[in-house]
Order: sequence, then C-alpha cells, then structure tokens
Amino acid sequence: MRGLSISLLVAALVLPASAQVFTVTPENVDAKYLQFTPTDVPLPNLPLTHHDREDLLRYLQAEQGFTMRPLPVATLTLPANGEMKPNGIDYANLIQKKGLAVQAGKRVVITNVAIDKDEIIIDFNGGPYHKHRWLRHFSIGLDPYDTTPITRDEPNEATGARVTLVFEHGVPELTGMQVEALLKPIVDFSVKSPLQAYTDTLPPFLRKAVVDHHVLVGMNHEMVLSAMGEPWKKMREEVNNEDVEIWIYGKPPDPTQFVRFLGSRVIRLEIARVGEPIEVHAKNEMGDYWSKQLPENARVVKLGDQNPTNSQDSAPAAPPSLRYPGEKLPADTDKNTPQMQPVELPKDTGGGQPSTSTGGQGTQPTSAPQQPSSAPQQQPASGQSTPGTSQQLIAANSQY
Repeated sequence: MRGLSISLLVAALVLPASAQVFTVTPENVDAKYLQFTPTDVPLPNLPLTHHDREDLLRYLQAEQGFTMRPLPVATLTLPANGEMKPNGIDYANLIQKKGLAVQAGKRVVITNVAIDKDEIIIDFNGGPYHKHRWLRHFSIGLDPYDTTPITRDEPNEATGARVTLVFEHGVPELTGMQVEALLKPIVDFSVKSPLQAYTDTLPPFLRKAVVDHHVLVGMNHEMVLSAMGEPWKKMREEVNNEDVEIWIYGKPPDPTQFVRFLGSRVIRLEIARVGEPIEVHAKNEMGDYWSKQLPENARVVKLGDQNPTNSQDSAPAAPPSLRYPGEKLPADTDKNTPQMQPVELPKDTGGGQPSTSTGGQGTQPTSAPQQPSSAPQQQPASGQSTPGTSQQLIAANSQY
C-alpha cells in the first residue's frame, strides 16, 4: 500500500509472568492529529455574487500554504466553523487505506478551485483523482474495433488531496482571506517557511525548544533536524546488542553535542565544552508527549504464559474417546478381562524377516524366521483366547 503501512509499536509492560504486549496503531498519525478544533470565523449573510465569485477564484488559484496535519489521498469534508469529516480514528483509517499525500508541516499548492451552490472544492497538489477520470474510459466512433478513449490515460497515480468546504445555507459573500481562515486547521496560508509551519504543529514547550535550537531527550529525527539542522557527522555504534546512531553537532573550541538515537528517538544527549565536564542528559524531557490513548481499532496481543489462577487450568486435557459420557466397559470393573498390550517388535538376529504371533494376552515375538514344516501346528492351550474371539473384541474396545 502506498504511503502507510501498519506498524508495530512495542511496549514492554509489567504484566504477570513478564508477558510482552504488542500495540498495533496507525503509523505517522500522532494522537494530537486525531483531535480537531473548529474555527470561529464570522460569516456574512449575503449570498456570493458573480463578481465576488471571480475574485475568490482568482485569489485562491495557485495559493501556497503549509499543512497542519497529514493529508490523505482522498477528500476531507470541512463544514464552515465545524468538525472535519472524517475525524478521530476514522481519519487515521482513511490515511491508512488511501495513502499519505502530504505530511504535516509540508508545503502544498492549490491546483484547482470549484465553487458550487453550497460548497467550495479545493484540490491540493493535483487532487486525489485523475483529470477527466471518466472520459478516459469511453471512446466515440463507428469502428467497433477502435478503442481509443476520448482522453488519454494518465500513467502516473494521483497523489494530491481535496478539501470540500461546505456551507449550510449556500456559499456566502466571502473573501479569499476568510476562506483561508476557515481552512487554517488543515492548511495554514499565513506561515512563510517550512520551519515555522512545522513548529506551529507542536505544543508550546516543544515549539520553544525548536526555536531556541535545543535538543530534548525523547525528540525524534524530524524534531532534531528542525532544531539543529543537519549534523556535520553521523556515526553508529553497538551498545548492549542494539544499534545506536550518533549525530554530532559543533567542533572544538565550540561546544560539541553528541545526540544518540535508539530507533527514531533521542535516548542520550552529551554536550562537551572546552575545560568543563561533559553535560549529560539521559532522562525523558518530553513528559507524556508520546503517550497515546489506544484508539478503537488498536489490537493488544499478549505474549508469554501467565500463572493460572485455578489449578485446574493447568491440568492436561483428557484424550479423545469413543465412549459416551459416564460409560464403563467390562475392563473398568474386572481387571481379569483380557486387554490389548503394547506391540513389541522382535529383535533382528540377522536371519531374515521377523514375524510376530498375536495372542489374547499380548504379542509374542519370535526371533527366528519360520521354516516350512510338515508337523501339525500346536493348538492353543485351553482357556487361551485366539484371534477373532469375542474376548479379543472386548479387549480391543477397552482402550477407548
């Protein structure tokens, strides 16, 4: 699937019998993006005139802004001063299903604007659909073998997004700045740099750290790049059988910072100044920023055996049987009833193929090959069962 895939966020929790927990959540959709704060823009009561319509189209065409949240390759519906649809976990599922068009804090361009009776349709970066997506499936002509479509198919997949701004009583007499204000929770047209756009998506304490060029333990790669830029050197080392990435900023005699990543998060920051002890930061400085409530579609899979609360839970299950519940056979009450014994194979003495003789009391092996003889075979002793008797049938059934 393009854009996103389902990722595994592994959290080792303290559970009975040291069980591990795998939490499956949508990738690249932080919990903060599942929340939506509606705008409060005053709207005029007069309907949109033809002149204002032309001015609005001219103002919005080719306008550039920065995304305030990830945009899917799909359509988002935004009622004026209302909640975005879909929202919450449905919004995360849409990104997972359709793919990611633009990440948060990235530049987008309005490529098409259409004004209908009660909505304004705005496409970003080409929109989520092909141009003339219906005409490329039809052809016109008298030749039944001519399958040339009206519009040639576009080989490249659409990778843009669409926002439909809906008004309850028709599109009012809006200006371009009012439309941009209504779209601000999705796309902000007021910021002028990618760094400003990205920092505006962060909480105040983290925004201040990025603006002041400070690295905090717990930041991810994107936050460190926004705060410090590209490092002049990158290294890798193995610590406790784990691959740790090191980004180095600064050279002596200037302060030198060693930012250590485990996975995508900063686990340690070392600041070396000339003539001073090394300053070490190894504790989480992000608070509960990364802690997320499990969404409705999250699956928790527990691994490892837990101690049973009832001793009967650990008892082995009874083997399968053909008996009815509570049924007893003669062998259960009379131990003298003949029963089948385990089969014993004769030892190979090297004199040919071994053979076995079966009796009511078990299987008697013979260690020598049978020789043809004209002597009469010995009859079984009195009281000894032979194969095919009813006693052996009872014994055969007693194993069940």
